[in-house]
Amino acid sequence: MASVLESDFTPGIGMTTTEAPYIEKARTQGEVFIDQPYSLYSEENHDTWKRLYARMLPHWEKYANEHFIRGIENLCLDPERMPRLEDVNKFLNPLTGFKAKAVAGYVPAYQFFDCLRNRDFPTTITIRKAEKLDYLPEPDIFHDISGHVPMHTDKAFADTLVRFGECARTAAQMCQEIKDKDEQVRRVDSIIKAMARFFWFTIEFGLMKDSASGGLKAYGSGLLSSYGELEYCIESPDVQRYPCQLEWVVNQYFEIDHYQPLLFIVDSFDHLFSLVDELEKWMLEGKLNNVAPGEPLVNEEDLRSFLEANV
Repeated sequence: MASVLESDFTPGIGMTTTEAPYIEKARTQGEVFIDQPYSLYSEENHDTWKRLYARMLPHWEKYANEHFIRGIENLCLDPERMPRLEDVNKFLNPLTGFKAKAVAGYVPAYQFFDCLRNRDFPTTITIRKAEKLDYLPEPDIFHDISGHVPMHTDKAFADTLVRFGECARTAAQMCQEIKDKDEQVRRVDSIIKAMARFFWFTIEFGLMKDSASGGLKAYGSGLLSSYGELEYCIESPDVQRYPCQLEWVVNQYFEIDHYQPLLFIVDSFDHLFSLVDELEKWMLEGKLNNVAPGEPLVNEEDLRSFLEANV
């Protein structure tokens, strides 16, 4: 099947989330990894990026961890124009071997984690509507490029993502060895739930001790790409903040449609790396086979991605 071509669409037609014909056609054709059709971005798309970036800068300076600040500087992002992934990768890849890889939408869980193992980051290339700057339930390019990717310039953090991908590979190998199909599905559901919770409370919504001030800074991409929640997570007395303990994290459900009321703190990225090691050890010991029920619910596509993975 032929790939979707940028030339098939009118320049400037727009790459707005849920309203991008290029993405719709790619999904219809079953494409996951795609090219970034840069000429299709509209001036409204560029203006949305500009507005998002400008209002986040003072919040990053105040609430983001030092590794993120260095990452933003190292990526040389244009604050006024949508980022080109090829330019992002030109600065990112020499630092940690990671690269942003354009996707047409949702990537099943195992494939996503396996991309991390191979130092590829599945990257959304659409951007939210101009009237929805504050919240979008699905990822967009601002969340991925300004929230996630600056952290990928840090070697210790990048190595942690690779380690997490290796952990997912171990999970797939274990689950495929189970002969009883019902038990296989039950166990992989529990393990995916545990891994999703760990990823959520660390990579997406993690807090870190700040060595300079002794206070807290954000390193989770969901926090770093949200104007309102970045301040809220540090300043609000309503947020419960606890040291990151694996037994809490893997059993704690979360909901995505409001500011997070409970967050976990790591000491450093070395600490985070050790927690991924511990996660894999618990997995091998069977301690993730019966985590607490509840969110997130594991869909059939994610289950199949582990059960049918080529490991």
